[in-house]
Amino acid sequence: MRTFTTLDEVAAAAGEELGTSEWVTIDQQRVDTFAEATGDHQWIHVDAERAAAGPFGGTIAHGYLTLSLVPWLGSLVFSFETPGAKLNYGVNKVRYPQPLLVGRRVRAHVALGDVADLPAGKQALLRYTIEIEGEAKPACVAETVVLLLP
Repeated sequence: MRTFTTLDEVAAAAGEELGTSEWVTIDQQRVDTFAEATGDHQWIHVDAERAAAGPFGGTIAHGYLTLSLVPWLGSLVFSFETPGAKLNYGVNKVRYPQPLLVGRRVRAHVALGDVADLPAGKQALLRYTIEIEGEAKPACVAETVVLLLP
């Protein structure tokens, strides 16, 4: 676990690999709960019988479910314990190169990209690769933006 306690530490680490989280299994209950929360009940996510005959041989996690794991998986790798607020500012890029079959395990590989000075503090880019165990392509690649206020 990498912990940053000052904005200067964050800036000095720009461009560094921060590490990799533990593996986490994506089960059908998590997918069903996400479907319930978002209203996205597409059969490819929630109907195991129909999905078994579909293009992937089973249900797959929602892309946005995979993306929503980024903050939690990231917290297993690093922590911003800087004095001020930490604000999610958005996402610059998101891609889903490989469907994530339910029952598979994923982990996040995290790198700190550019860290820019802003009048309000620092803006940090974080690059996440959500790997699927045993697969060559990741489930998700995303670049997020965090504002760190003093």
